[in-house]
Amino acid sequence: MRNKNPLRFIYATPYAAWLLLFVLAPIVVIVYYSFFDLSGQLTLANYRNFFTSIYFKLTMSSFWYAFLITFFALLISYPTAYFLTKTKHKQLWLLLIIIPSWINLLLKTYAFIGLMGKYGPINAFLEAVGIGGQQILFTDFSFVFVSVYIFIPFMILPIFNSLDKINPTLLDASKDLGANAWVTFKRVIWPMTTDGVKSGIQVVFIPALSLFMITRLIAGNKVITLGTAIEQQFLVTQNWGMGSTIAVFLIIFMFLIMVLTSGKKGGIIK
Repeated sequence: MRNKNPLRFIYATPYAAWLLLFVLAPIVVIVYYSFFDLSGQLTLANYRNFFTSIYFKLTMSSFWYAFLITFFALLISYPTAYFLTKTKHKQLWLLLIIIPSWINLLLKTYAFIGLMGKYGPINAFLEAVGIGGQQILFTDFSFVFVSVYIFIPFMILPIFNSLDKINPTLLDASKDLGANAWVTFKRVIWPMTTDGVKSGIQVVFIPALSLFMITRLIAGNKVITLGTAIEQQFLVTQNWGMGSTIAVFLIIFMFLIMVLTSGKKGGIIK
């Protein structure tokens, strides 16, 4: 055991260095800059300003859109993952769903701009059926729709893994005991997949809070999130102090969400 301890320390060194340089150090820098104003003076004004009505509305708006994106992603992903586990070539179908996530996010965003644009195929179809062209881009609908599309693979994967691990004999036992499909889902399937659902919520809700590129290209900056505010503070107003303060609160929100969505492993409800 004594001989293994030095090896463990050596193996852990690259991981510890990575955490220090690329996780802890950036957070420390962000916290440091959050205490400075535009003139470079130490101040707490940035933190006071964050609690004004403007940033409160911005925070509520970010949480609302993140909730909508997560809700619709879960609504689509759970039944999709369930049916995938029942197919013959489930791993192949899962791969086909995951492959689009390998494509660059900017390319996918511009693809949707072409599809939803005034002269795009969607509006051409609406014109052909007599509905007429519609303003699809630069709306809340287009923002939520594109965001859900982008995040669906990340929601499906953990839920699929949880569903695929369920022992089929448990479902058979539930039916033998007289439970219908709804009771089986409520008492057996859902409790045993809550960990996958929580993981999916984490990987969707947290990034959705900080979206900024999609808000600019798809929503036309009509949707403002914390990520958009950080981008504007750093790149437009050059107020690094306020941008860092918003980033500090965003990190706190992300940490709280991780705490809330973590918990004991699910099991069968008796």
